[in-house]
Amino acid sequence: MSLSKLKYFPELLKMRITIFVAFSATIGYIMYRPVFDADLLISNFGVFLLACGASALNHFQEKETDALMKRTKNRPIPGGYISPVEAFLTGITLILLGAAILLYFINLLSMILGITAFIWYNVIYTPMKRKNAMAVVPGAIIGAIPPVIGWVAAGGELTHPAIISIALFFFIWQIPHFWILVLLYNEDYKGAGFPTLFDNFNAVQIGRITYAWIAGLAVSSMMIPLFSVSNSLISAFLILFVSLWLIWKSYPILNNYFEKMILRKAFLNINLFVLIVTVIISLDKLIIN
Repeated sequence: MSLSKLKYFPELLKMRITIFVAFSATIGYIMYRPVFDADLLISNFGVFLLACGASALNHFQEKETDALMKRTKNRPIPGGYISPVEAFLTGITLILLGAAILLYFINLLSMILGITAFIWYNVIYTPMKRKNAMAVVPGAIIGAIPPVIGWVAAGGELTHPAIISIALFFFIWQIPHFWILVLLYNEDYKGAGFPTLFDNFNAVQIGRITYAWIAGLAVSSMMIPLFSVSNSLISAFLILFVSLWLIWKSYPILNNYFEKMILRKAFLNINLFVLIVTVIISLDKLIIN
């Protein structure tokens, strides 16, 4: 592989997404053990490599449909910058390396969860979304796993209510996140042969469904302090404030679902909201505790 191809790897590995995946694992770790130590860095690195590998494999799996969509036709494989074989080998190598790091340096359970996330994403969800528009709901489990990996890497129990509340928060977030993309790029998805919610609902209904999930995301964040994830009244009030802000700022979706600018703002707002909430609970653990 030539060095000139390296500039296409951030896109192949979906770095903006995989960095946040590693960050969400950090949240889980800090929730149980509020320190920055070697295990935190190592477990994050393992999760990051697994996410990068799964992303590279996803590019390989969707190379044909990516070539059919305006939004994705210039990705590394359909754009001709990286070959399918290179993407496949990169993905497998990173997945094996990430799993090995979690197993050798952290623990067996964190590795099992990491492999489970890979299987759910690449083996189950990716083929499923070509057949069913509702695949995003079970597919959202993928985003709930990284914080759980961080939690068990720190020594936490898998069934503890605190990490379940965090996992639920990340699970709910991904559904409106994706459905806003459907509203924005429906024609692209349809042109590539993907089923979308428009097969069963009209735009007004999708706007209402999406807003309901956004409200659900806000409510799930307000549940976090109830499970001793956040222990201060200040943190609880901050989470309540940003939750009400999200519900208010997302309201235009109900009436202006067809306006691209409104949808883009809603998309940015829910992602900003998740970032703010995770920062609040992290600082709560690191500073107050």
